[in-house]
Amino acid sequence: MVEDVAASSLGGRAVHLEYLRVEQLAAPIGLWTSRPRFSWQLPAGSTGHVQSAYELVIHDREGAVWTTGRVESADSVLVEVPGFEARSRTAYSWRVRVWAEGSPDPTGWAESTFETSILDPAEWEAHWVEPEQESVRPDGAQNFAELFSLRIDTPPGERLLPTPYVRQRFELDGVPVRARVYATAHGIYQAELNGHPLGDEVFAPGVETYGASLSFQTYDATSAVRVGPNVFGIVLSDGWYAGRVGILGSSRGYGDRLRAYWQLHVETEDGRTHVFSSDGSARSSTRGPIRYADLAVGEGYDARIAWTGWSTAGFDDGDWSPVTVAHPEQRLVPFEGEPVRRVLELPAVEILRTPAHEIVVDFGQVIAGRVRFRVEGERGQEVSLQHSEVLDHDGNFFMNILGPNKDQTDVYTLAGTPGGEVWEPTFTFHGFRYVRLTGFPDDLDESDFTAIVTGSDLRVTGSFRCSDDRLNRLHENAVWSQRGNFLSIPTDCPQRERYGWTGDLQIFAPTAATNMAVGPFLSRWLRIVRDDQLPDGRIVNISPIPPQLDFLMHAPPPSYDDPILLLASSAGWGDAIAIVPQVLYERYGDRRVLADNYPAMVAWVEYQIRSATEGVAPRLAGVELSAVQRDRQQYLWNTVPHFGDWLAPSTLRGPDGSQMNAPRRTGEVVGCLFHGRTLEIVAQVAEILGHDADAERYRRRAHRVWAAFADEYIGDDGRILGDLQGPSVLALAFGAVPERLRGAVVDRLVELIHEAGDHLDTGFVSVPFLLDVLWTHGHRDLALTLLWQDTAPSWLYEVDRGATTIWEGWEAIQPDGVVTDLSFNHYAFGCVDDWMYRRLGGLQATAPGFRRSRIEPAFTSGLDDVSATIETPYGALQCEWHRRGDHVEVEVHVPSNTTSTIVLPAVTGSVVDANGHPVDPDKDGEVPLGPGSGRFTFTLETHERRNPEWHDHGKH
Repeated sequence: MVEDVAASSLGGRAVHLEYLRVEQLAAPIGLWTSRPRFSWQLPAGSTGHVQSAYELVIHDREGAVWTTGRVESADSVLVEVPGFEARSRTAYSWRVRVWAEGSPDPTGWAESTFETSILDPAEWEAHWVEPEQESVRPDGAQNFAELFSLRIDTPPGERLLPTPYVRQRFELDGVPVRARVYATAHGIYQAELNGHPLGDEVFAPGVETYGASLSFQTYDATSAVRVGPNVFGIVLSDGWYAGRVGILGSSRGYGDRLRAYWQLHVETEDGRTHVFSSDGSARSSTRGPIRYADLAVGEGYDARIAWTGWSTAGFDDGDWSPVTVAHPEQRLVPFEGEPVRRVLELPAVEILRTPAHEIVVDFGQVIAGRVRFRVEGERGQEVSLQHSEVLDHDGNFFMNILGPNKDQTDVYTLAGTPGGEVWEPTFTFHGFRYVRLTGFPDDLDESDFTAIVTGSDLRVTGSFRCSDDRLNRLHENAVWSQRGNFLSIPTDCPQRERYGWTGDLQIFAPTAATNMAVGPFLSRWLRIVRDDQLPDGRIVNISPIPPQLDFLMHAPPPSYDDPILLLASSAGWGDAIAIVPQVLYERYGDRRVLADNYPAMVAWVEYQIRSATEGVAPRLAGVELSAVQRDRQQYLWNTVPHFGDWLAPSTLRGPDGSQMNAPRRTGEVVGCLFHGRTLEIVAQVAEILGHDADAERYRRRAHRVWAAFADEYIGDDGRILGDLQGPSVLALAFGAVPERLRGAVVDRLVELIHEAGDHLDTGFVSVPFLLDVLWTHGHRDLALTLLWQDTAPSWLYEVDRGATTIWEGWEAIQPDGVVTDLSFNHYAFGCVDDWMYRRLGGLQATAPGFRRSRIEPAFTSGLDDVSATIETPYGALQCEWHRRGDHVEVEVHVPSNTTSTIVLPAVTGSVVDANGHPVDPDKDGEVPLGPGSGRFTFTLETHERRNPEWHDHGKH
C-alpha cells in the first residue's frame, strides 16, 4: 500500500494526502460490506488547509470501475460513493486527490487498496465437518444458587477433553498467484496451511450469538500454497461456543460438538480459480499435544507429543479418523473490524519469594493475556502457572476470583529438550498481574517469563499527560482496563465473567472512543446486541446473552426482592442501543451506524412507552390516583424494576448494606430519566436520518416526560426521590430539572456531597456525569475536590494503593489493607478519563467527527502542565499548556479541514500569539482558530486561584 504517492503545490505549499482508510481500516482484505466508505486526511502543520473538492477513482485488476469526477465537497471522512457496489471476493485499488480552497491545482493522487470478503452466501461450497471427539461434558454451576457453593475438585486434565486437530489434503495443478482462505468454527480455531499459520489472529472467530449469526475470517494464504500436494490444517477448542465462560462457569453454552468450516480460493498463473473446501475427505485426531484447553480454566500441553509438521503433506495421518459432515443451521457474516491479536509483550518485573514460601512472578501490570516462558528440566516433568490480579495483605498469592471453573491455570509437561524449551498457550487467556509457579526449578530468571497481552487490535488514538503522576496513572489505568476488556467484544472483566454488559459499555463509550479507534469494533458488537433484542423490543443487559441465562427471558416479572430477575433488561443498560451509536456518530462522523441501529432504537423506546403506559410504579399499586396523577404516570417508565444507580457507595455500607439498596432507592427515577434521555437521542437520530415524523413524536413525548418527572419526583427543596447524589446528577445532566427548581437541585446535590465528606456517592449510571454537572453549574472547585480526593470512594484512592487498572469496587482493597474477591479490572468507573481530556485538556467535539471543535482548558485546576491529544478522523487535535509563574503558555494543533475555537477564560492580563501580537478574546473568552489546520501558540498573563483543599494534590 502507498498512502501518499504524490504531491502538488497548493498556494506554494507541497501537500500530501495521508491516512487513507476504507471503513476506518488500512487496506483491509476481508471487507464486510459492498458499500465501502473512504477516508483521507490533509496533512497537519500547514495552516489554512480546507478541502473544497475531491476526486476518487476505484480500480479492479481490469482497470477503472468507478470514478466520481470532481465532487464539490469538503467531506473527507467516511465518504460514500453513490452507485458503486463492490463485488464479492474482489481486490480493488483506489486513489484520491483533493482541491483546497484558494488553489486551482489539486494534490497528487494518493493510493491504497481494499478487498472484499465473501459477500454472497451462494458462493459457499464448504460443508461443516465434525472431527473425532467426545462431546463436551456438562460442567459448572447450573444456577446462581450453586455459584459459590459448587466445588470442582477434579483436575482439569480429567474433566476437560483433548483438542481436535483436523487436516485435509488437496492437489494444486497450477502456479498460485493469489490465495484466500475463508474460515470459521463452532468453538475457536487456529488454521495452518502446509505448516504455516494463517494470519496472526487468536481466538477466531470471536464471541458471537451463534443462534443468530457467526463471523468468518479472511486470510491471505498466497505465500503458503504451492504446486502439488497441500494440506490445510485447523485446531479447535471449546472457546465461547462450548467452553466454561461466564459467571456460572458452565460449559456447553451453545453446543457440545466442535465443528470447522473453511474454503480456499486459489488463482493460478493460467487465469483459473480453484476452490478447495471442507468436506468428508478431511481427517482428524485428538492425540495431539494440546491435551485440553478452555478460555477460563486454562490449557494443558504435553511437549512429549512431537507433532511438528502435522499440517504438511509429509505427515503420516494413517491412524487419524475421518470427519463427519454436519448440517447445522448457521448464518455466516464476514468479520467486521480488527481481530484479537497478541498486542503487547511485557517482561517480568520481579520473581517474588512470598511469606508463604511460594514463587510468584510479578509482571507489574494487570492484563488480559497469558505467559510465554522458558524452562529446562527432565522429560515428563510438569510445571504449572496459576494467574491472579493481586497479592493479599501479607504479600502472598491471592486468588481473587471465586466460582467454578475459574482456575486460570496452565500446565505444561516437558519434553526434556537439552538447553530448555519455550511454550505459550494457544487457546486460553487470563486476567492477571501475578503468576504462581509450581514445579519450576529454583534457578529462575525474570528473562524466562514474558506476559503476552491479548486483545482486539485497536489503534491507540488518545494521549493524556499532566504534572500530577497520579492522574497520569489514572489515565493509564483506564487505557489498560479498556485493553483488557475489549477482546472480541466489550466485557466487564477478563477473568470472572467476560460478559458483554450493555450498561458498562454505555458508561464508558466516550472514553473508549477517545482512547482507541473503536468504530468497527463497537459496530460489530452492536450487531450482536441487535441479534439479541427480544421480540417485545427489550435490549438485554448482557450481549451476547449466553443460553444459560435464557431462563431470565421467561422468568416471573422482575422484583427488587430478587436481583437475579433484574438481569434481563434494565434502564441505563438497554439504552446502550441508542447511546453507543450516538457516541460513534459524534466521535467518528459515522452516520451509517445510526441507520443500522435505528430500527432497534425505535423498538426499544416503543417498549418503554408501552411499559410506561400499562401501569404505575409498584409503590403506587392500590393507591387511588387523581386524573392528573394518572395522566402523569403514562409518561413515567417506573412500572418495572431497574438496576437504578447500581453500586452507589453509601448503599453498600453498614449492617444493612446490600447491592439491592440502590435499585430499591433509585430504580424508579432512573427508569424515568433514561426514558426521557433516550427519547431525545432517538429524536435526534431520526432527524439526522430524515425521519421527521418520528423525530417530532419522540421529542414531544420527551418534553412531557420531563414535565411529569419534575411534578412527580422533584421537591421544592431540590430533593429527588431517593435523595442520593446519582438521581440529582442524572436529572441535571439530562435536562430534566425545570429552571425554577434547578438552583435548589444543585444546592441539594452539593449538600449531599458535603454530607459524604466531599466524596462521590454516585453509582454506575450517574458517575460519568458527576464532575460535568458540578462544572457546568458553578461548582468547579468541588468537582476538582472530588477528582483530587484520595480517600475512598475516589479514583485516587485506587491509584494510591497501586492500582494499574480500574477496579470493580471503590474499596476492592479496603482501607485496612484487606483484599477482597472483587475484580481488579473493570473499566466502567474509568469514564472519568473522558472528562480529563475535555476539561483539563480542553478538547471537545462540537460537530460529528471533530469537524468543529472547542478547546477550553482548565488553567485553574491545580496543575502546572497538561498535554492532551486525540487522533480525530481528520488528524491530531492537541492542546498543551504550561504554567510559568503568572503566565500560561498554550500550544494548540488543529487538524486540516476542520475549524476550532479556543476559550481563554479568567485572563487578568494580556494575551499574545506566537508572534507577540495582541489577541482579543470576545466577551466569552473565545478566539476562533482556522478555518483549516495549524499550530497556534498563546501566552496568557493570569493569576491562578487554587482551592486549598486540592492545592497540594495538584503538586503531588
